[in-house]
Amino acid sequence: MHLLVGLGNPGEEYSDTRHNIGFRVVDGLADRLGLSFSDRKFKARLARGTLEGQPCLFMKPQGFMNLSGESVGPCAGFFQISTTNIVVFHDELDLPLGRIQIKKGGGHGGHNGVRSLMRHLPDGEFVRIRLGVGRPPAGWDGADYVLGRFRSDEWEAVGRMVDRASDAVTQVLRDGVSRAMNVFNRVQPVEDDEGS
Repeated sequence: MHLLVGLGNPGEEYSDTRHNIGFRVVDGLADRLGLSFSDRKFKARLARGTLEGQPCLFMKPQGFMNLSGESVGPCAGFFQISTTNIVVFHDELDLPLGRIQIKKGGGHGGHNGVRSLMRHLPDGEFVRIRLGVGRPPAGWDGADYVLGRFRSDEWEAVGRMVDRASDAVTQVLRDGVSRAMNVFNRVQPVEDDEGS
């Protein structure tokens, strides 16, 4: 079984923020598969389904971002899901808007949700699908930036990124992490060049 986790903050006031892009990806995957987040366990909303012939749990932790591990750790333990079978979707300041990157293992990079996962899992060898939200403008605090909403002119790029992330996890499950990294970590168009 695989555990596919979108990181975000619960509550309507956070729904369209940069920090909640992980929720948007797992919502999109559930929509593709006709699933609903009907289970409420492990301080999270869960959906169950099959992706690429493999049973999967789709999770949106309902504690705040810096408590995400309190949902993921107990769930993985209960279902005996190996850390290497956990895929986490999270926002990433160090990637331009619209770019994704697949990574396995490594540090938390200052991301509080990833930091919490690493505290509550046996190791940090889970797969991360990093979702680029870009750097804050000069003078902006990073925390304020990720808790801000996407601008209206950014939503088209966000939609493409969500679709690309869904395709990426599909390939991870079908062909393995290394093959998916070779495909999805290449230089990607960030936005259309029309009119430039």
